[in-house]
Amino acid sequence: MGIGKHKTETAFSPGAPEVEQLIRNAELRYRHLFELAREGILMLNAETGSIDDVNPYLLDILGYSREEFVAKKFWELAAFKDSEDGRRYFLELQNSESIRYENMPLKTKDGRLLQVEFVSNAYRLGCEMVIQCTIRDISDSKRAEAALLAKEQARLSLIENLEAHWLLIENLPVGVIIHAPDTQIVLSNSEASQLLGMSSVQMLGKVAGDPDWRFVREDGAKLPVDEFPVNRVIATGHVLKAFVMGIAGGSAGGYTWVLVNAYPEFDSGERLRQIVVTLADISDIKSAEEKIRRHLEHLTALVEIDRAINFSFDLNLSLTTLLTHVIVQLGVDAADVLLFNSASQTLEFVAGRGFHNKSIEFARQSMGEGYAGRAAQERSIVHIPDLALEHDNFLGKLLLAGEHFVSYHGVPLIAKGQVVGVLEVFQRAHIMHDEEWLDFLKALADQAAIAIDNVTLFDNLQRSNRELFQAYDATIEGWSRALELRDNETQGHTERVTALTIKLARLFGLSDAELVQVRWGALLHDIGKMGIPDRILLKQDTLSEAEWIEMKKHTVFAYEMLSHIRYLRSALDIPYAHHEKWDGSGYPLGLKGEQIPLAARIFAVADVWDALRSDRIYRTSWSVEKVREHLRSLAGTHFDPHVVQVCLDSGILVD
Repeated sequence: MGIGKHKTETAFSPGAPEVEQLIRNAELRYRHLFELAREGILMLNAETGSIDDVNPYLLDILGYSREEFVAKKFWELAAFKDSEDGRRYFLELQNSESIRYENMPLKTKDGRLLQVEFVSNAYRLGCEMVIQCTIRDISDSKRAEAALLAKEQARLSLIENLEAHWLLIENLPVGVIIHAPDTQIVLSNSEASQLLGMSSVQMLGKVAGDPDWRFVREDGAKLPVDEFPVNRVIATGHVLKAFVMGIAGGSAGGYTWVLVNAYPEFDSGERLRQIVVTLADISDIKSAEEKIRRHLEHLTALVEIDRAINFSFDLNLSLTTLLTHVIVQLGVDAADVLLFNSASQTLEFVAGRGFHNKSIEFARQSMGEGYAGRAAQERSIVHIPDLALEHDNFLGKLLLAGEHFVSYHGVPLIAKGQVVGVLEVFQRAHIMHDEEWLDFLKALADQAAIAIDNVTLFDNLQRSNRELFQAYDATIEGWSRALELRDNETQGHTERVTALTIKLARLFGLSDAELVQVRWGALLHDIGKMGIPDRILLKQDTLSEAEWIEMKKHTVFAYEMLSHIRYLRSALDIPYAHHEKWDGSGYPLGLKGEQIPLAARIFAVADVWDALRSDRIYRTSWSVEKVREHLRSLAGTHFDPHVVQVCLDSGILVD
């Protein structure tokens, strides 16, 4: 059972005989002490192990009545392994005059084990041998001892844990600061000291709101004291996670950006014990985010500039859009574009933003002259960091005009290997720029060069188209005049009927491009007569049936002549179909109704109007009313009735 014991060997000697009264008095005193003792007293029969007597204290701590208790044997009281083990202990009591067990567990009535100190003394009482056991409850002291031991072990464990934790905290790659409930710093590691720019000793005792703390929000504004992480945790009682703030005095005089997490710790009474704050340096991440943000802004700007260039051929509009982005994205004060004039070999102002006056608009520099001329001639960026030390004549005039520029960049604009201009940027304050800034300046210059080249190409294309159109138009008019010279009878007819057809065609909503084809078709409506022999075309008498068949072929000749000319294919409707009739009785194909092209239906009305309103060798011109009535009479047979109605109602066919 593992019970500790100490044996003491003493001589047993019965008391000497005394006077009977003294004996009775002694017995009374003994009984009084027995009953009132604050220790358990147990009297055992040394022969049988039965209980002869027990004092009230022992009954009380074990929970038995006297009757229940005295009915037991010694080996039924303690938590022995079995009855044999109990008898072995009793045998020890019998054979020892005095024995002491330091930690014997006794069983209470309700089954609990009670730790007691057990001391027995065997002596002879009269002719009987008795064993008196003194029992002291040591449960409280054992519990106190165990608690003290546990507390000491916990203290030692805490010290070990703190040492291990501090070693871990000290070597963490994040700053750790521990604040007391009054926000005073009680502990900080090396990383925190480095982030905050002061030693751990200097940080001890500092509180939130100390003037040495220079914290800022993400937008750069000063962080109010009540928004300090430790104060926010104290105010809310909750964990603060992923809070970003800047610490002034970082690299290059900027900010050290940190990700803050703060955790409140409470004792068993739910009182705030401390606040643990961690600081993780995220300056590199913030720098990368800022770089990505700038790149995104730059890409967005380039896309907007590209859209302006691609969707507009207005050079001033494209360059104004570009210069706006130059000023905003590069953070400069003013910018302009000088356009290269190849005829005069000079650079001339074309667009500018950010200038205080209009002096820049008179900029005109020869190649190689001044900074802009040098940038264009050398095809390289010209940078003047301090205009107070040097400037060309033109920039000198700008400075005198109150622009107050202090630095200058001139970038040549090169498109397809040719210098087309110079982009100039000006600043009124000294600011250092990195490679990223310079690269974006070059990208914007490339966009400016593209804009200038696109507009130049467009202008050249437009000019070429105009010249080509004029050549086409002149050629067609030449063919028309040549045809009229061959047939004196219709002199002026083509020009008049063409003008009238254009007027009438506008009533039907034809576009400008369609009207061009209508004009050309009207001018060439009788071009097929070039294939009709003079003997038929110039005959004064009535044509024979055979000659009339030949004459009708002029529409087919027109198709054969013009269908091979790509730009005149859309103009074929009138030359090929102006003799078709609404009722299908026309030629050459016998088209009917809306099968006849609209342009041909309109022209047919104009052609008959002009023919009848003109004098011919074989008759005089008809009156307006007679011609109008004639047109009405042929509506639905010869002419499209809707076209006739629109033309007559328009007020055009009145002269």
